[in-house]
Parts: sequence; C-alpha cells; structure tokens
Amino acid sequence: MKDKILVIGSSGQIGTELVEALRVQFGSDNVIASDLKAPEIPGEGLFEALDVTDREGLLRIVKKHGITQIYLLAALLSATAEKNPLFAWKLNMEGLLNVLELAREKHLAKVYWPSSIAVFGPNTPKDHTAQYTIMEPSTVYGISKQSGERWCEYYYAKYGVDVRSLRYPGLIGWKSAPGGGTTDYAVHIFHEALKSGSYECFLGPETALPMMYMPDAIRATLEVMNADPGRIKIRSSYNLGGISFSPKDLAEEIRKIIPAFKISYKPDSRQQIADTWPRSIDDSASRLDWGWKPLYDLKTMTEDMFINLKKKQ
Repeated sequence: MKDKILVIGSSGQIGTELVEALRVQFGSDNVIASDLKAPEIPGEGLFEALDVTDREGLLRIVKKHGITQIYLLAALLSATAEKNPLFAWKLNMEGLLNVLELAREKHLAKVYWPSSIAVFGPNTPKDHTAQYTIMEPSTVYGISKQSGERWCEYYYAKYGVDVRSLRYPGLIGWKSAPGGGTTDYAVHIFHEALKSGSYECFLGPETALPMMYMPDAIRATLEVMNADPGRIKIRSSYNLGGISFSPKDLAEEIRKIIPAFKISYKPDSRQQIADTWPRSIDDSASRLDWGWKPLYDLKTMTEDMFINLKKKQ
C-alpha cells in the first residue's frame, strides 16, 4: 500500500518546500497540499482547502484521499501569536488534537508535528541547551508548543500513535516569505541587501540565536519521518541544531559578498521574545538516535541564499 500524505499549512515557509520534497519522494499524486485557501500561483499536484480546526472537514479529506500520514504545519508563529493569543492557542492546539485523534482512531499510520526553540524560556540555560532542561516558555506560541510536545508524548505512550517531532530553530529560506516569527530578520536581511544595500534590524546586534538553512530543515524532517520507529526514542520533540549567529555575524558575512552593505538596529517587541531563547542547541540525541548532521554553515548558507535570490530577480 502506497503512503498518501496530507500537508496541512502547505502555503507557509516550511510547507512550500516540504511539499516539493515529499512529491519527489512519494510522487505528486500521493502528496496533497492543504491550507485555508489555494495559493495565488497554483503549483503542480493536488490541493484541498482546509481549516485544521474543522475536525469533520479534516476527516472527510483523510477518507477521500486515503491519507496515511499527516504533516501538520499550520500554526500562528511567535510574533504573530502574541497579537492574538487566544486564537493562536485555538489554532495551534485544536489542530494538533484533531490530527492526533484521527491517528488514535487508526485513520492515520504516522504524524509529523513541528515544535520549536520557543518551548524554552528565560530560565533555560542559554548555551548548548540540552534536550531535557528547564523550559518555562513566556510566549503563547512557546506555551502551545510545550503543551503540544506533552500531547504528542501522551498519544504515543497511551495509544501507540507514531508521532514524530523536531524543535526547529529559526529557519532561513529563499523560496517563500517568512510567516511572522522572531527570527524573520535573517530572511528579510538578504532581500534588503539586494534591493537597497541596507537593512534595519528589529533585533540587537549581539542577539545570537539558533538558526538553520531550509534545505537542512527539510532534510531533517524527512530523515526523522523515514527512520525506523525503533530509532525514534523521543516522542515529545527532538532538539535540532544547525547554525548559531547574531545579526552582526550575519551582516559581516553578507559584506563579504556585498561590501557596501549597511545595517542599523532598532529592537522592537520581538527583542523581548528573542532574549528568552537559547543561543545554541545541543542536538546530540538527534545525532545519536537517527543520524542527524547539518550540512550548511553560515558561509555556505549566505552564498547559497544570494545565488538563488539573484536568480529570482
């Protein structure tokens, strides 16, 4: 029996690229993209309009296409969620519980749900943040992600649901716009460097955060989902490490390609969120359990971003 995959939140920063990668692996006819509305520029393959908080609508689509796996990406991210915390909680939690319930009822064989470094808070150790440590998130996004981790672990332990998860760091890609996160500066800065040669950053110059280039994030997602179930020892969410850098570090790397690039700093409310997050991540559990290893560093990521953004101009 062929796997049939539903990607919920397919129009977002991660979903756009994940759908492409899954269609390469499983075939276009076996991967159904879904979001609240169809993208303005339709891509190849099947699409279903879906509100993940509508459990009956979700079940109809699962039955219609014989879905065996769901990748649940729909969520309000950190900065956006702070503007509407109750709706963020509803979307982030009800969506996950709807999917986990379908898996409990044996409609699904496997579930992927992403967590985030937002599960960590101001009392978390900042450097080489461990897999198991103090969390105490201070944003509604982080609270929902920490709660989601507990639900994932519960559904695995109680009902045997094969649910897998990664704690994404800040993600940087060139194929789509970021979705309202605290680390979005690391995408905007590349566009502004090409457009105007300057950028005003909403975080301070020394604000180091864990980051990852999107090709690594997509590869990690596929690797953890393709791994033998016996290798997945953590059913809450795995720490995932890539690159740690500050806006100042990134600006210096950009100047190696665009020497006249200028950066200024005007921290806003997102600075307070960033100040509660780790500076670097210990992902030794991911490396040991299912062989994770990032391929991109700051230099190779910066070079690849500019190569591809210039092609899009």
